[in-house]
Amino acid sequence: MLRKRINTFLPLVIFCLVSYYSGVKAQNTATIYGKLINAENEPAEDIQISVFGSSQAPVYTDKNGIYEYKVPANKEIEIVFSNLGYNQQKKAVNLKPGQRFELNLSLTLNTKIILPDVEVTDNIRATGTTRLDPKVVSFIPTASGDFNAILFSQPGVSSRNELSSAYSVRGGNYDENLVYVNDIEVYRPFLARSGQQEGLSFVNGDMVSSILFSAGGFEAKYGDKLSSVLDIQYRRPRKFNGTGSASLLGGSAHLEGASKDFRFTWIMGARYKTNQYLLGKTDVKGDYRPSFIDLQTFLTYDISDKWEIDLLGMYSNNKYNVVPQTRETQFGTVNQALRFLVYFDGQEVDRFETGQAALSAIYRPNDRLQMKFISSVYKTSEDETFDIMGQYYIDQIETDFGKPSFGQVKANLGVGTYLNHARNYLDGTVMNAEHKGSYSRGKNLMLWGIKAQHELITDRLSEWNYVDSAGYSLPQGNLSEINLQKVLKTENTLSSNRLSGYTQYIWNKDLRDTSTLIITAGLRANYWDLNQQTVISPRVTFAYKPNWKRDFLFRASSGFYYQPPFYRELRSMDGVVHTDVKAQQSIHLVLASDYNFKLWNRPFKFVSEAYYKILNDLIPYEIDNVRIRYFASNSAHGYATGMDFKINGEFVNGIESWFSLSLLQTKENIRNDYYYDYYNSDGEKIIAGYTNNIVKTDSVRHEPGYIPRPSDQLVNFSLFFQDYLPKFPDFKMHLNLLFGSSLPFGPPTYERYKDTLRMPPYRRVDIGFSYQLVKEGKKLPPHNPFHNLRSVWLGVEVLNLLQVNNTISYYWVKDVTNRTYAIPNYLTNRQINIRLIVKF
Repeated sequence: MLRKRINTFLPLVIFCLVSYYSGVKAQNTATIYGKLINAENEPAEDIQISVFGSSQAPVYTDKNGIYEYKVPANKEIEIVFSNLGYNQQKKAVNLKPGQRFELNLSLTLNTKIILPDVEVTDNIRATGTTRLDPKVVSFIPTASGDFNAILFSQPGVSSRNELSSAYSVRGGNYDENLVYVNDIEVYRPFLARSGQQEGLSFVNGDMVSSILFSAGGFEAKYGDKLSSVLDIQYRRPRKFNGTGSASLLGGSAHLEGASKDFRFTWIMGARYKTNQYLLGKTDVKGDYRPSFIDLQTFLTYDISDKWEIDLLGMYSNNKYNVVPQTRETQFGTVNQALRFLVYFDGQEVDRFETGQAALSAIYRPNDRLQMKFISSVYKTSEDETFDIMGQYYIDQIETDFGKPSFGQVKANLGVGTYLNHARNYLDGTVMNAEHKGSYSRGKNLMLWGIKAQHELITDRLSEWNYVDSAGYSLPQGNLSEINLQKVLKTENTLSSNRLSGYTQYIWNKDLRDTSTLIITAGLRANYWDLNQQTVISPRVTFAYKPNWKRDFLFRASSGFYYQPPFYRELRSMDGVVHTDVKAQQSIHLVLASDYNFKLWNRPFKFVSEAYYKILNDLIPYEIDNVRIRYFASNSAHGYATGMDFKINGEFVNGIESWFSLSLLQTKENIRNDYYYDYYNSDGEKIIAGYTNNIVKTDSVRHEPGYIPRPSDQLVNFSLFFQDYLPKFPDFKMHLNLLFGSSLPFGPPTYERYKDTLRMPPYRRVDIGFSYQLVKEGKKLPPHNPFHNLRSVWLGVEVLNLLQVNNTISYYWVKDVTNRTYAIPNYLTNRQINIRLIVKF
């Protein structure tokens, strides 16, 4: 009888009713339903609805804030609406049997406590940290298919390689960005030199519940890097769910669930990626066999109401194997079109194997105090081995339309052979123990932490190049000797310990005119026993929210940001490790405004920031693709200055889009980088620094002064735009556009003042079209094969829609006249990708 009366309800509600009201007649129950929203009129997801003082199983709001709940009738009860991030609300009701009662509420944020998976929105806004929507990640069309794609279109962020997850922020490099997952710091691979080798970044987008990102001026609770911080929280699920996705570039799957009493939760994910489809359309033809696999899990268990245990685990195995065959690259100008043709022998075999595990214990004796104890281990084993020989031809192409040989080879400018060899092996282990705590008092919050870390790096480096341009490097004199170029052969073992800590206080004060002032002040300290250096980092942010009709917030941030060197910064160009290298310093000065407003009766946000960074004790570096090679000395100082703008909101009703614009200038002055002008025997000046046929030098020494840093990029513009057909809203379009102006580069002489050339701008448009075959929340009849699925999406993506040949780096060769050519290494061409996303 009971099942017949409620056969229109969801299976989850049926389960709750049967388990709790076994034998109770339907006329003794009523139904409450409605929608819950937050202070910004957004749906409040995952709010628990329960009956006060009852053991009846609760229900939770869905992503639209909708809920429906069976409650006892004919008696007064209290309905409790609760979530760690919101103030609890109770509503008394007394309903008649069978009555349906609509109860809609607006929930306010809980500003008294911050737990690991919950951040207070007002404090986030006041510190300049941006919250991003993790649900958008799966809809961003991108060649990498990586979680970090959501960062590439944020203000201040620059990425010029669709095959890589690496990014730079406000003039920094790829090594200057902090990444945390559930308060655990994660690391980038050491040896990867190209985006093709990188594989997957650490973050699994299917498991993410919260994304916080700051491009500068971040809090003292975050660690010691110069540029940015990405703070990720993995989800604590409340019920069984799963997803699966597949495309021509790989696939992923994840499962999650919780025990009946919600004390134990689990979530795990697996990802597979292959670049074979993408790399097959590049200039270098060959047999590509890349394979990138990643497994992760996050478990939580509430031992009691006060103690919680968390376990985060990750294992990845990235392999990149390629047997190149030929390469044909067109370059030059309209009047002088050139072709670089190469025939290859040999192969490259790379392996990057990484594992990380972290165990956390969280103690909450009351609603004010929280203490977290973390122990983690990171282990990496990286192999880079290749022997590749290329026989190349540099040809001039006929450009005269009137000649029958138009487009064919007009003349050969040079031939040669090069051989690249490497046997590089690196093993790294990072172990640490950490304590973090928080204590709230009213609207104010104190944070603190201390961390001890041990690092062990073993590095065996053996690589060299050999280039023969028509015999110019053949043996001279002693015919038994061959001159190799860029010979690196060394073995290094490095063991060291670090100790760091911080304290931070957030002071929230309502002023007399009901305006709000929020001050976030903190202090960090870091000691490294290898170079015996201690650095102190004070940081402060003032946020003022005036009592205006319009929702403005103004913010000023400043602080000292030190980056003690890791192993990569210590190893110089010749492979020697310099243990006396000190921490780099960046002093951030940031002014910002934040404006929430309504346009077309829909929510929007406009953020603008101006910044100036004073850079001291810099370690100069050169970059090739994604490989950074440091000079291993604190021999430079410089600056970075610019402005960032972003507007985001519902340009199309119901879906979010955004536009970002960044302006940047960053330069450095390297000590002792002077040079003299040289002349040949005819009195003609030769390019600075070249010494062929020298007879005399200019008596005046030239000081280059401030030169552009490798990340100096004047303009970055990006957008992510979504739309749908008005009459068919299940058909959607997702457009991702990135534009970055020219970056500096120069010949591979490791003399930074020669890097005065500029790459072409980076221009890329990716567009995706998707159709929702099964709509979430829609109940299908049992005979439908998709009735057990929450949603199904089918998508088609056009990658590099405009077919732009973007340049990531250059390969330098010479002809028989010793003339040097910079051969551009192009990224991927236009390609089609098909994606299927299933949620259940």
